[in-house]
Amino acid sequence: MNNSSATCSVSTQHFSIIVLLCLVFFMGFLLNVFCLGVFCCRMSSWSAGTTLQFSLALSDALAAPSIPLIATYFAMGNDWPFGQVFCKVIMALLSSQFYGSTIFLTLISVHRYTAVVHFNKSSRMKNKSFIRKLCAGVWLLLLAQCLIYGFTIPTTKVQYCLTFIQRTLKDSLFIISCVLFTVGFLLPFIISAISYFRVTNALIHLNTSSSKGLKVKLKSQRMIRMCLIIFGICFLPMNVIRTIGVVLNKYYPEQCKLLHYVQTAYYVSWILAGVNCCLDPLLYFFGSENFRGALKG
Repeated sequence: MNNSSATCSVSTQHFSIIVLLCLVFFMGFLLNVFCLGVFCCRMSSWSAGTTLQFSLALSDALAAPSIPLIATYFAMGNDWPFGQVFCKVIMALLSSQFYGSTIFLTLISVHRYTAVVHFNKSSRMKNKSFIRKLCAGVWLLLLAQCLIYGFTIPTTKVQYCLTFIQRTLKDSLFIISCVLFTVGFLLPFIISAISYFRVTNALIHLNTSSSKGLKVKLKSQRMIRMCLIIFGICFLPMNVIRTIGVVLNKYYPEQCKLLHYVQTAYYVSWILAGVNCCLDPLLYFFGSENFRGALKG
């Protein structure tokens, strides 16, 4: 995008952002490929929870192919040399990874809530067939999101592929950011938080005569707590900073220095979002006896 279509130019990012971004996503990619191998090769039967965990691991691995291209973009002074199609593909992969993770983390929290609070009642969240269909629906939703990036977001000039400092796209970016913040982050976080507090309340009224029941409920509480920590550390900064950025870009486009600071903070928040790929495998190891058993076997 040239100066006629953007109020501010895009500043070059520090080399440390490139290094940390590559390191975090590379480590996350290796961990999740390992977990996918365990799920596929060492677990003969899957429960409903295992299906959700596999989908989460697959979602976490999606962003890894885009990182070398993003690193090249930063290294070349925020100049995108790969063309319009790859720009939209990278945007779609990143968005699918970030928001696929939030959705599957939420479903894991709801599944654990159902197993604890409604342990003696039938629920579709305990049904493996329903969970498979639910995961398929989520993947279709993520595919639709990719198509939105591909067909509804115009790219007037592709040099500044991954920035929100774009005047001609300010309205589109503002609407998409608000939808992603509310539907892709805030709603899943609220659902996960409600699940955690309901499980915690169930523990308060727990009959301690059953050591097995206590173990299951404590494990579920620990898993949902971990999901909330991942939401707070990994996804909250990215969503808040991007929302601030698109608001500034829409209503205060002349504030170039402030926009550059927010843009840099946004790229740093990608590193935190990438940490999610490294933390999610802890859910499988500490929250799934089947996963630990597959590792030992």
